[in-house]
Amino acid sequence: MKQLDFWFDPISPFAYLAFERLPKALAGRSYSVRYRPVLFAGLLAHWGQKGPAEVEPKRAWTFRHVAWLAHTHGIVWRMPMQHPFKPLALLRLGLACAGPDGTLNRCVAEALLHHVWVDGGDPSDSIRLAALQTRLAPALDPAGAEVKARLRADTDLAIANGVFGVPTLALGDRLFWGLDALTMVAAALDGDPWFHGPAWDDAAHAPPGVTRG
Repeated sequence: MKQLDFWFDPISPFAYLAFERLPKALAGRSYSVRYRPVLFAGLLAHWGQKGPAEVEPKRAWTFRHVAWLAHTHGIVWRMPMQHPFKPLALLRLGLACAGPDGTLNRCVAEALLHHVWVDGGDPSDSIRLAALQTRLAPALDPAGAEVKARLRADTDLAIANGVFGVPTLALGDRLFWGLDALTMVAAALDGDPWFHGPAWDDAAHAPPGVTRG
């Protein structure tokens, strides 16, 4: 059985869509998934990027595209009352429920993502967050120093491994970014020879041309 790491932040609608699509996209293959919360804003800051919601025309397109993808794949999707929002409380709650290896099971990851993208409402509402915490019954205090340190460490680990966006799936040292990459993950799990020859490495070495100052 092959091990996949699913790096996600519940702030990302594409992370939600990929989460919902993953079982069908990888059906019939032998694998297990570790769900790993990561602070998307930390990735953006490290790599010098803006989030899609920070560029107004891109924001409009992103949510049109997400709505279309949810429609075409038959995935329930409801826009939260505000976006972007601060996801720290959700990320810390997830990590407070983590297993011994510091990763989440699918049920906990689903609860975090559905809180934002299925249930509707304000993801940061204190009453809703308290109800979610009661339901998940975390072993650790989500506001405690241990959980906060774990989130910082996991975000640093993701960056060190080359994660630049969410969702990212890691299969060994290979990273697959985005909802569209699920088909590549399936092919890699199937042992497609493309992944065992020079093609994977060669494709990443396109020579740069003009760069911005």
